[in-house]
Amino acid sequence: MKTVSVHIVTYNSEAYIEECLEAVLRQTYPIAQIIVVDNASSDGTRAILEKFQGKVETILNHSNTGFAPAHNLAIHTSSSHYYLVLNPDIQLHEEYVAYLVGVMERFPVVGSATGKLLRSQDQGTVDSTGLIMNCARRAFDRGAEEPASDWNESSEVFGVSGAAALYKREMVEDISIEGEFFDADFFAYKEDVDVAWRAQLLGWKAYYESKAIAIHERGWKSGNRKQQPVFVRRLSYINRYKMMLKNDRISYVFRHLFSIVPYEILSLGYALVKEPMLLPAWIDFWRKLPAVLAKRRWIKLNQKENNSNIYRWFG
Repeated sequence: MKTVSVHIVTYNSEAYIEECLEAVLRQTYPIAQIIVVDNASSDGTRAILEKFQGKVETILNHSNTGFAPAHNLAIHTSSSHYYLVLNPDIQLHEEYVAYLVGVMERFPVVGSATGKLLRSQDQGTVDSTGLIMNCARRAFDRGAEEPASDWNESSEVFGVSGAAALYKREMVEDISIEGEFFDADFFAYKEDVDVAWRAQLLGWKAYYESKAIAIHERGWKSGNRKQQPVFVRRLSYINRYKMMLKNDRISYVFRHLFSIVPYEILSLGYALVKEPMLLPAWIDFWRKLPAVLAKRRWIKLNQKENNSNIYRWFG
C-alpha cells in the first residue's frame, strides 16, 4: 500500500486545527505521518498541538516563514509516496484520502488531485473543484459559489487548490526547482497556481474526484478585501506577475493580448486610485527578478515539447 503523509502549516490557527487533525485521524486510508509546521503562532495553536503528541510531528518555527517555505520543509521531512497538503481550516470526510489515492494509482500521469471542497457556511455550495485560468491569466477556484449538486462528474482539471491537495512524490521531485516545490519567493498566495502551471508544462496532469468531500472554512477571500492586511493583498497582487513571467509563453501572451491588456489597464487604474499601497510590491518583484528569470530558464529547459495543449484551459 502506498504511504501518505499529511502536511499542515499553522499560523494562529487555534479556531480550526483541532477539528482538522481529528478529521485526518479518522481517515479510512492509513496515514503514515502527520506533520504540522507552526509559523510562530501567538495564540493557543501550540497548546492544542501538544494534545496530539505521539500522533503528530510538530516543527516549531521561530518566525512566520510563509506558507510556501513551511510546506517545503514538511515535504523534505517526509518520504511518503503521496503528500496531502492541507489548510488548517479544512475538515475532511473520512474517505477523502482513499478516493484520491485510488484515482492517482489508476492514472500514473496524474500528479495532483483534489476532491469537492464545500463552503462550511453552506455545505450545498462549492468552494473549489480545482483551479481554472482565464485568458487574462487570472486564476479562480472552479465551481466556486455554485451548487454542489452541479459538480458530481469527476474530470481532469488545470490544477488543484492548495487547501486540500494530494501530490504524488514523483511529480514533486520532478518539478521542484533547486529543492523547492512551492516557490519560496511567493511566501504565500498563488503558489498552488504556480505549481499547477509548472506541472502542466512538465507533462503532469491534475484530477478532480467528486466523491472525495471536504469542508472549507475559507479565509480572507470570502471576506471584505479591505479588511485584510496590506501585506496579504500585496502578495496576492504581485505573485500573479511572478507566476506569469516564470511560466507563460510569449507567443500565447500575444495571442491573448485582447484579454490581457484591458485587464492590466483596469488593474493598474484600480491600484492607483483605490489601493495605492499595493504598488510597493513592485519593489519586491524587481528585486527578485534575476531569481524569477533563472526559474523561467529551468522550466523552459525541462518542459515537454507537446505541452502547448495546456492553453486549452485558458478561457
